Amino acid sequence: HRSQYDTLALNMRTALPNAAFIAFTGTPLMVGEEKTKSVFGDYVSVYDFSQSIRDGATVPLYYENRVPTLQLLNEDFNEDIEQILENAELDTAQEAKLEHEFARAYHLITRDERLETIAADIVSHFMGRGYRGKAMVISIDKATAVKMYDKVQKYWKKDIARLKSEHATQTGSERTLSAERMRYMEETDMTVVVSPGQNEMDDLRQKGVDIEPHRIRMNTEDLDTKFKDPEDPFRIVFVCAMWITGFDVPACSTIYLDKPQRNHTLMQTIARANRVFGDKNNGLIVDYIGVFRNLEKALAIYATGADAGVKELIADKSKLVEQLSAAITEISEFCKGLGVDLAETETGDAFQNIGRINAAMECILINDETKKRYLQFAMNITKLYRAILPDPDVHAFTRICQLISVIAQKIRNLTPPADISGVMTQVEKLLDRSIAPGGYLIEIPPDNYETGHIDLSQIDFEQLGEQFNTEHKRIAAERLRGAINGKLTAMIRRNRTRMDYQQKFEQMIAEYNAGTLGIQDYFQSLFDFAGELHQEDQRASTEEFSEEELAVFDLLTRQSPQLTVPERAEVKTAVRKMLETLKREKLVLDWRKQTQLQARVKVAIQEILDPELPDAYTPELFSQKCEVIYQHIYECYYGEDKSIYAEN
Repeated sequence: HRSQYDTLALNMRTALPNAAFIAFTGTPLMVGEEKTKSVFGDYVSVYDFSQSIRDGATVPLYYENRVPTLQLLNEDFNEDIEQILENAELDTAQEAKLEHEFARAYHLITRDERLETIAADIVSHFMGRGYRGKAMVISIDKATAVKMYDKVQKYWKKDIARLKSEHATQTGSERTLSAERMRYMEETDMTVVVSPGQNEMDDLRQKGVDIEPHRIRMNTEDLDTKFKDPEDPFRIVFVCAMWITGFDVPACSTIYLDKPQRNHTLMQTIARANRVFGDKNNGLIVDYIGVFRNLEKALAIYATGADAGVKELIADKSKLVEQLSAAITEISEFCKGLGVDLAETETGDAFQNIGRINAAMECILINDETKKRYLQFAMNITKLYRAILPDPDVHAFTRICQLISVIAQKIRNLTPPADISGVMTQVEKLLDRSIAPGGYLIEIPPDNYETGHIDLSQIDFEQLGEQFNTEHKRIAAERLRGAINGKLTAMIRRNRTRMDYQQKFEQMIAEYNAGTLGIQDYFQSLFDFAGELHQEDQRASTEEFSEEELAVFDLLTRQSPQLTVPERAEVKTAVRKMLETLKREKLVLDWRKQTQLQARVKVAIQEILDPELPDAYTPELFSQKCEVIYQHIYECYYGEDKSIYAEN
């Protein structure tokens, strides 16, 4: 168990320094994170899959690859992705988060058409098996498990309807077999079994699925017993994490695997199908995700040969301790230069530590460079500390490492996490239009925190000012800066004329980092700027506009021309008329991809605005404004009522 390699294991070795430790493991951890041998020594005895099969303790497992290929239908996919990212103008943190999100391939795995293809295949495969054991369908998460149930149900009912239609014209043994198949399908029960979660119903409804009927069954029925009973018609269960480890159902013969897995989790999952039962000759793993390479690696762990990698890991422990000691010395010297004594900060009781930690943060947050360097030091120390656990040699470093980590986490918590929700929504919609499942690629495997975030719309400026005077000033300033940055990014995305606010914000930060703006003046500048930003955020309602109307109005009126009150009213009327007409008639699906449709939008803008705008717009200025408006429409409106404003 992982607890044998972490803090609990360290505590046990500290309490029992002369004890011998013996491990009993069914799934040794894998290359890259394996510690079973390095902590407990070499294997005393190994009982592997092949031996258990020879003894008749388990049945053989067979593997069938039925991975649906994906086809790119949209020839302009790369250009569309580039356009989405260009329009979004992501910062570094958002880019990193987006890259991490799509590196998991989750958004391809959960494509609706791909799930449809797999669901249809599950129905066909389940009913085409020779041995009709029970089956588990394993999906990547709760929402996908419920979706897969819904889709399998759809194709299940279609197959029953087809059988009934054919049955009417059949005779003899063919009719008998058809009747038996219909009876079996009609009586077969299936449901979803997943762990409960907070706000589960609402969260999943937002993803387009209804888990309520399944949750009622999970709460009112003994589904464990029903699934384990070979005579019970509960024959197919849809899961994502529950029941895939430590849950023995001998009658289960088939695993439909559509969840990326590796190492011990993969080993435990496939073992759900290898239990001995009646005339079951083997278990079957139907792979929709392509885990065969991981499966080979997982099975290789049961080889009894020498493991050079583990020996190297053991030999390197003393070097890791030296590196950790040097890293702690380095961060301690860095902090001393900022007026922070880490050795003093880690002593004392809990209440003293809270004050000392806040004082340390106050010193570290002198500017962006000192904050960045501290977080880099802390990340390296955390990695080294975890690599050494549970070696007792790390015990001497525990308190200082925990202190360094706590300070780092509290600093990170001052800044809201990167928001990529708007970009994710656009990319999801693009994937839906661009990718579809093709045929199957059938392969035969070879034989062998503290949040502290401030909502600017709810801000109490008087209270915030009092907090600055009573709390640590740099911490309060960093928290306010984080809140402003998140709000400002969203506001500029909806209205590009607000870029001057971004420039002013960046100038304040640059002056503070350069030391030309003291903390008192810096906080006051942020404080005043937050008030300006809040007023700007409310300007749409003041002007009796929606956000999208205000954006166009600002493009038409900022800088020039100078307008009277009646003329501004004329511009407002023109803006509303133009947007209403464009959205109703011109901004059709994929209008940005066709030159002819783009031209129609350009002409429509000119034809609508020309008679509506006041005389203050000279021909030259009118032409300039129309071009600016067109660029805005092109960047923000995708067609069919889809725009950045519909996402917020």
